[in-house]
Amino acid sequence: MKVSDILEVSLYATDLEQAEWFYKEILGLQPFTKEPDRHVFFYCGQRVLLIFNPHVTCIKNEQIPHHGCSGPGHVAFAVRGSQLAAWRTYLQNNGIDIEKEITWPNSARSLYFRDPAGNSIELAEPHIWELDDASFFRNE
Repeated sequence: MKVSDILEVSLYATDLEQAEWFYKEILGLQPFTKEPDRHVFFYCGQRVLLIFNPHVTCIKNEQIPHHGCSGPGHVAFAVRGSQLAAWRTYLQNNGIDIEKEITWPNSARSLYFRDPAGNSIELAEPHIWELDDASFFRNE
């Protein structure tokens, strides 16, 4: 037996309004549910990005097991390589500093920056992991 794919990824932010603005307005993700001061959830392709307030969700007696509530997290979003330069310009024009740009040994490229909560955000070509780029963009 094996799992088939990643379904969701969680990050943490104490200011959920700022997080919602960033992921919706800057990265273009569509929020689909939120509970003020607790969480905001976004669709990301066929997957889900969960943003939780750690001060509320990382306490005992929650419905889900305690996980990943301290320090910055990381998530990488798939983007077309032909769009990386435009993303760099767009982010910089919106006051977001590019922390690092990397060209990996297999020629895949990544841009790294931070969300308002300090989480490490990466925009990367899917073939960074030897995955087929086309499979990530067939529904565009």
